[in-house]
Amino acid sequence: MAVNLQKGQKVSLKKSNGKKLSRLMVGLGWDAAKSEEKKSGGFFSRIFSSGPANIDCDASVFVCQSGKFVDKDDLVYFGNLKHNSGAIQHMGDNLTGEGDGDDEQIFIDLDRLPAQYDKLIFVVNIYQAVERKQHFGMIRNAYIHIVDPEAHEELCRFNLTDDYTDMLSMIVGEVYKRGDEWKFNAIGSGTKDTGLKDLARRFA
Repeated sequence: MAVNLQKGQKVSLKKSNGKKLSRLMVGLGWDAAKSEEKKSGGFFSRIFSSGPANIDCDASVFVCQSGKFVDKDDLVYFGNLKHNSGAIQHMGDNLTGEGDGDDEQIFIDLDRLPAQYDKLIFVVNIYQAVERKQHFGMIRNAYIHIVDPEAHEELCRFNLTDDYTDMLSMIVGEVYKRGDEWKFNAIGSGTKDTGLKDLARRFA
């Protein structure tokens, strides 16, 4: 049974039988607020002044050495879907967030990840957020979860429930190494970083 995490909670990444987890799938999902929510008044009425618009959210992962992002080639995103180690594969960009289930998925083979890498930081940002006047207050049902792809089991899930009005990017969570063990940290912090370049400076 999957562990439902709260913001700031950390959990060891193990299979449901307690054995080491070497392969994992990190899935991220989100929805734009529905039209009936936009017209209902209250909070959403302050956000929307026009009809519904597609919101293009992009999930990315910063692959860090000694906890820091040091090389531009260690960013896995829609423009670089596979890490040069072969250990991380991004499955591609969802332009609208429509549909049930994960919007974007990233597969990771921890055993293939070179030893110098000890942290993977998962972020989501809105493409052209400033130009389109969009922000994460216009998003609902955002989550990140980790699945054992071999057993097809969800191991943990973090639902992001804070008010992210005016936030342009999200630091969703991180997978990090402590000794011989990999863990997941549920972060859920919104930022006003306009894109991946700003986020990269934050993690450098």
